[in-house]
Amino acid sequence: MSPLEPRPDVQGPDDWRHLPDLAARALGGSVLAANDESFAEKESLIRPYPVVHQAHTFGHKGQLYDGWETRRRRDTGHDWAIIRLGVPGTVSGIVVDTAYFTGNYPPRISVDACRLDGHPALHEILEADWRPLVPVSDAKGDSVNEYAVRDPYRCTHVRLNMHPDGGIARLRVHGTPVPDPAGFADLPLDLAALTNGATVTGASNAFYSNPVGAIMPGLPASQADGWETARRREPGNEWLDVRLAGRGTVRVAELDTTHLKHNAPGWAAIEARDGDTAFTLLPRTKLQPDTPHRFVLDNDRPATSVRLHLFPDGGMARLRLYGRLTDDALAEMRRRFDAA
Repeated sequence: MSPLEPRPDVQGPDDWRHLPDLAARALGGSVLAANDESFAEKESLIRPYPVVHQAHTFGHKGQLYDGWETRRRRDTGHDWAIIRLGVPGTVSGIVVDTAYFTGNYPPRISVDACRLDGHPALHEILEADWRPLVPVSDAKGDSVNEYAVRDPYRCTHVRLNMHPDGGIARLRVHGTPVPDPAGFADLPLDLAALTNGATVTGASNAFYSNPVGAIMPGLPASQADGWETARRREPGNEWLDVRLAGRGTVRVAELDTTHLKHNAPGWAAIEARDGDTAFTLLPRTKLQPDTPHRFVLDNDRPATSVRLHLFPDGGMARLRLYGRLTDDALAEMRRRFDAA
């Protein structure tokens, strides 16, 4: 098996559930508006942590819910909330989580999308041309409702509809980032950043956290904000595969073990691949716990993907690979952006 060939025992991103949540608050997602939030606020929809609930806990609006809940509708129509995606892209799947909503969940939902590049005002978003991602579909209470999406177009906003009313705890919009290359302006950039179009394509172990955390934006907020494996009890080492934003030359690698004090890897290495050719980007190098490491690389070879090796196990809060896209890769990114 070649160094970057996916292992059969690791489920890759062919399952849309493993794609990043484009609406995540950590990526800059925001709930911009809702027609009603009489019982519970709309902002709860994109909270990053699991739903919490304590029965028989009442505030001035009634039972407290960790989610979005509207009034009981006494007229025709339906309730809706508009979410700006933190990273625009193509959507492959939607999760509507109605956890703890039992007698007050919506019996049906639908999800629409639109594309408005730039920084549109709310009135422009409300008047946009919306297209369906999920048609009106049945939903269950106190359940994780999953809907596969087949839509090839880039979207910047989604509209979650409840038919006719009720409560929803969380919304997840799983998909593939499609960044605007005009923002790169032919500058050096992080080729491993999710926001620039990079993707985690495999990992040897994801016991404690989603490997996508390693390529999220911003500084790690806690030990849970990144990628961490279980303790390895057999020979070998753990690894993470990342498809770069595009074919490019990496000149600086940052391996950040912030917050990983007693569970950082002892050593790390980075292997790169360009087509069928593999080469060493960073040889096996000792790491320190709770430390951002920066390595200037003697490299002039472009790559399309990398494998980060951890020896023997542990965690990586962030992986950054700074470099430049090739001219062909930048042109391809522009074509994809225009086509989507």
